[in-house]
Formats: sequence, structure tokens, C-alpha cells
Amino acid sequence: MAQHKTNVMEIKESDFFREATLRICGSLEIGSALQRSLRYLARFLPATHLCYHVYDRQLGVVETVAMATVEQGRAMSLRTPLSSRGRQQVEDQRSVRVKLVERMGSDAVAGPVVRQLGAEDLSGLLLDLALEGKFVGTVSVFSEPDIKFNHHHVHLLSLLNEPFAIALANYLRYREVRALRDLLADDNRYLQDELRNISGGEVVGADLGLRRVMEMVRQVAPLKSPVLLLGETGVGKEVIANAIHNLSFRSSGPFIRVNCGAIPQTLMDSELFGHERGAFTGAMSRKRGRFERADGGTIFLDEIGELSQEAQVRLLRVLQEKEIERVGGAETIHVDIRIIAATHRDLEKMLAEGRFREDLYYRLRVFPIAIPPLRRRPEDIPALLQHFIQKKAREMKLSSIPAIEPGVLDRLMRYPWPGNARELENAVERELIVSPAGPLAFRDLTAVSAGAHRTATPPNTMDTPLPLDVVVANHIRRVLERCNGRVEGPAGAARLLKVHPSTLRKRMRKLGIAYGRRAARVAARTARLDA
Repeated sequence: MAQHKTNVMEIKESDFFREATLRICGSLEIGSALQRSLRYLARFLPATHLCYHVYDRQLGVVETVAMATVEQGRAMSLRTPLSSRGRQQVEDQRSVRVKLVERMGSDAVAGPVVRQLGAEDLSGLLLDLALEGKFVGTVSVFSEPDIKFNHHHVHLLSLLNEPFAIALANYLRYREVRALRDLLADDNRYLQDELRNISGGEVVGADLGLRRVMEMVRQVAPLKSPVLLLGETGVGKEVIANAIHNLSFRSSGPFIRVNCGAIPQTLMDSELFGHERGAFTGAMSRKRGRFERADGGTIFLDEIGELSQEAQVRLLRVLQEKEIERVGGAETIHVDIRIIAATHRDLEKMLAEGRFREDLYYRLRVFPIAIPPLRRRPEDIPALLQHFIQKKAREMKLSSIPAIEPGVLDRLMRYPWPGNARELENAVERELIVSPAGPLAFRDLTAVSAGAHRTATPPNTMDTPLPLDVVVANHIRRVLERCNGRVEGPAGAARLLKVHPSTLRKRMRKLGIAYGRRAARVAARTARLDA
């Protein structure tokens, strides 16, 4: 006790204030700062514990937000309800003061708190903290066992109201910002999951008609290379783009979709690259563009063929330098993004006509993936039909999943689907609106389907020849139908095609034609839908 008193008398108050303040306000890691502060204060006070407390008037609860001993310090959230007497005592304290408590457990406010910390029998100092006349919280100091604080300790601690108050206020704001950041990150993850569900996180047909496409997706997903998706409108380019993003190392980052054909040319640069305040009429504040928002993730540029020549030049710089500049700004912003572009247009024709930049085309066409239209992968229709019926039934909150009429699936598989999977999805939604209880008949497609079937041009007389793999795949399917799905044996498809069964199976795997168990799964789906 005498040693502490001697130290108090010898130290200059200005030196004490400066050294203590450097430790109190030295870090936002409040546990570490509190421990360093206690180690210093213990030279002049018989202190073993140092704590921060805040009071919630609405709940009548004291929260201990940090505690330190000489050995360690940590942030915490220990909540202690107060009695009515304790609440009244706290709410009556509005002046900055230090209170000396002979026995902490006897105090109406401190008692319930220290009982949880096992310090009821210790002497203590309570420093009420205030900034600009507003009560912030309290610092408590516990004494060593069998040693009491005195008026010298009271005076010394009273010098530190302002640094303790500033440190506590900063920590509480920092804690709030951190909580909001975590909440925002959680909301962002939820939003990304919802967007994946909306755009179609599941690739239906990945084991059948889109098997080759998914093999290419798995090859390129772990890399940083740009990907160019080619295919007719409605084939599911966004679903494939989502699959690439979800299988990449960027899956936890943002997936930003840009429909280049839906943004007016006058706003294209602003939407893609952002703008500074005052860059043009109506630019009332700074705005981050889609590329900046995609930092750390993937940006999907749908309908890339609709970009203006000016936007193409700026996109080329993004691909080459990974840098952007906001409209009206001089600051160069580095972005870490993966670009996936998609189009239904013939970019090579646009290239020849001078409507698409050659250098941009070859930058984007590092890894092209052609997505076949639905008419070339009819084996996917049963699974797609089931998927869309379940999805739309959930969205429309139907009490049960309606069945389809017998024979409908055959008509749907013969229909050419000029709008591809998107047309099938819309047809399912229309049927559920008309016949929510079922059965689903799809009668409005019957006439079109029949007409298309009657006027279909034989493969050898078509103006635009089909790829050889498609012709071979169609021929193998027809032979399999004739053989009731048998591959080998006297009545098998291999015998009719005059090839070895293992050779035929290898060719079928390459072409994505189901057989054996896979064929059984497709048949099972078909049976469920026809039921």
C-alpha cells in the first residue's frame, strides 16, 4: 500500500495523463488496450481488474463490454439486470465523478455485476464517463485482496475521464459498424442465393443434353479466363454463367448481371463504369458502376453484341488493364473481376460488317461455349418440364403439383421450341394459370407442333445442314427406339448399326445419349409426368 502511495506522490500528473492516454486510446481492440492500461495503472494503484460497462436505460441492464487483468484482456458482452434501486441510482448519476466503494458487492449497481465476476469482497473505484455532457458508460477498477483504495487513487483516476470516455465511445461505434458490416455481408449472401434461385441455380440436363457443355464449364470455372457463351435466346445462358461462377473460387463474391441490350446507349457508360457527382445533368452524387460492384466476383454481360463502339473500347481496357474510370472522374480504379459474356448474335458477321471490334472479339473468345437449342436435346424436356412445374407451382402457392395429360410429353418432345427453355417455362406457367388443378394439356402447342412435324425438312435437304454429331445422335436415337432401348444382343441397336456394343456405348456417351441406368432415370421421369 505504501509503495502505491509513494508512486502517486512522485509522478507528475501531466506525465501520468499522457502515458495513460496513449495506452487507453492506443487500439480499437478494446481488450488489448484495456490490458495495457491496467499494467500501467497498476504501478500507481493496487488494481487487479479494469472493466468497461454501459447502461441500457430501456432494459435496465448493465452490459460489461470489456474486462482486463494484468495477464489478459478481452471484449465481452456480459449483461446484468439491475434492481429498481440500482436503476434509480444509475439514472440519477449525471455528473462526472469517481465513486470509492469499500466493498463492491454491497453497491446497488456494482454488486449484481461483480457477483458474476467473483469480486464481491474487493474494494473498487467507479468512474462515470461523459462526453459533451452525455453519459457514455463507466470504468470500474478492482483492488488487490485486503487492500483498499484511498483518496489519492480517486484523484488519479479522475484525471482519466476524457480518454476513457473517448476510447469507450469509439469502441461502441466500432462495434456497431462491425455488426452492421456482418449484417450486410449476411444480407448479401442471402441476396446472392436468392438471385441464383431466380436465375436458376440448377442446371437441368447436366447429365444429358448439356453434358458436354457442363464438362466445358467444369474445365474453365477454376480459371480466370473470360468465357463467351453462344446460343439462341432462351437456351439458358444465364444459368450456365451462374454455374461457372458457383464452381469458381469467386463463388463467395458478387455475381453481377448486365443486360447490355436493355440499357439506353446514353446511360451505358454510367451504368457499367459509374460516374462522379456533377459528371452530367442529374448526377447528384457519386455512383459505382456494375464493374466496380463486381469487384472480387463475376460480371455477366448478356447480349454483348448490343454494346456501342465507345463502350466496346472501354470494355477492352477493362479486359487488358483490369482498370476503370468513372464518367467525369480522373481516378483510375483497379477491379478484380471475371468476365462472362453472352450473345445470340453472329459476332463474326458483326465483325465483318465493322459493328464489333476485332480486338475485343478475340479477347472475349478465349473459351467459347456453344449451348445447343432445346430442339437438339429433346431428352432434357422431361426433366425441364418437371422442374418448371414444381418451380411455378411453388411460386403460385398451389396446394399440389398437377399432373399432365397422357401423351402430352410426346407432343412436347416433338415441338421445335423456337423460344427454347424460356418458352417451355412460359408454357408451363400459362398452363398452371389455366388449369391449376390439372391435368396440364398444352393444347395451344398441339397445332403448331403438328404443323411443324408435317412440314419438317429432311436433314439431307435442309438449307442449313445440321452438325454431323447431331445427325448421328438423331439416327442412334431412332434405332434405339426401334430396338426398345437395347444396345446389344440379336435385337440390339449395335447389331442393326453393325458396330461393336462397346463402340456404340462410347459414341453414345460422347453424344450425351442416355442408356442403361441413365435411360431408366429419364424413363422414370417421363412416367411420373405422364401419370
